[in-house]
Amino acid sequence: MILRQILRLSSVFSSAVSIHLRRNIGLSAIVFNKAKELDPVQKLFLDKIREYNTKSKQAGGPVDVGPEFQKDMNESLARLQRQYGEGDLTKFPEFKFE
Repeated sequence: MILRQILRLSSVFSSAVSIHLRRNIGLSAIVFNKAKELDPVQKLFLDKIREYNTKSKQAGGPVDVGPEFQKDMNESLARLQRQYGEGDLTKFPEFKFE
């Protein structure tokens, strides 16, 4: 009986250690990846994401969209207003717990 409990505890302990080590290895891989030079495809991908981020901040919204996108967005917002009622649908709702 005692041997059975020891074996059960050792399996629980080993699984907890295994999960902890996997998380640490995953985090250290990210840190080491930042330290070393990226391969050209990853670098190009990250450069494009950063470029889009700066363009989107300058434009204040989506980048390189035409009037058709704005029309579709307004139609979708009007449909959602009719369906769910009043309020600003472009903001995350604020919850009040009493």
